[in-house]
Amino acid sequence: MIKLTRENKEAIVEELKIYFRNEMDQEIGGLEAEFLLDFFLSEAGGYIYNQALQDVQAVIAKHMDSITDKIYELEKPIRTR
Repeated sequence: MIKLTRENKEAIVEELKIYFRNEMDQEIGGLEAEFLLDFFLSEAGGYIYNQALQDVQAVIAKHMDSITDKIYELEKPIRTR
């Protein structure tokens, strides 16, 4: 399961409570929101984490292509006979 800092967990719990109040017309307490968050983290956290890794890998690959291009630009021409 993904571990969150206490501060981040508290912020997300508050957001869940607001969401339920505004979008679902339901009031849920902090404990219920925390249980819901824990459920999402344990059940969906791996999918989200893996997608984030894939996104980062794509960004790094793009930057590596750019670096490779810059290295080729630095090459000096060599006269052949």
